[in-house]
Amino acid sequence: MTATPDAKPRGTRLPRLARRRQLLSAAQEVFVQNGYHAAAMDEIADRAGVSKPVLYQHFPGKLELYLALLDLHVDDMVNRCRDALASTHENKLRVQATFSAFFDFVSTQGEAFRLVFESDLRNVAPVRQRVERSLQECAEMVSAVIQEDTGCTSDEAHLLGMGLVGMAEVSARYWVTTHGSIPKDAAEQLMARLAWRGISGFPRTA
Repeated sequence: MTATPDAKPRGTRLPRLARRRQLLSAAQEVFVQNGYHAAAMDEIADRAGVSKPVLYQHFPGKLELYLALLDLHVDDMVNRCRDALASTHENKLRVQATFSAFFDFVSTQGEAFRLVFESDLRNVAPVRQRVERSLQECAEMVSAVIQEDTGCTSDEAHLLGMGLVGMAEVSARYWVTTHGSIPKDAAEQLMARLAWRGISGFPRTA
């Protein structure tokens, strides 16, 4: 989900799903700008052009609103990883596509990726669980390919999958802080080449 100015004049009636998208868009802008703790429901309602009662009709509290927004982004990240792995049967290209998926996520979401990876709520259980689950899902998809194509055990493949996903996540997050000092395509290829030189050392048995 990309935040876009979508505020409507107060009193405008929207279908429930459209209103929900509008509220999430406004909330994303406020959370990214201020962080969770400094964000106020009043400001989110104002940004969306609705009254606080309307906001509370859709989300009973600020945490529920944040979690709904977080769910959108972690689902997006998992889907990007799934699509990358399904895009080719050539494993070298799969590695490249998976790194591209993470770099795309941090570069096309504006500052919204910080809601996932750099939230000031990372120690709050529901937030931590969602982020950890999304990375776990990505790692499980990667490890399934590794186990299918090599002689690695399930535990070994899962460890390798976690390592590759962790490398993709951390390198993408670091890259975005450099404000493009290395072009995106070059950064993706650099990290994918590093990962491939390691994972390709495991003999293919399938």
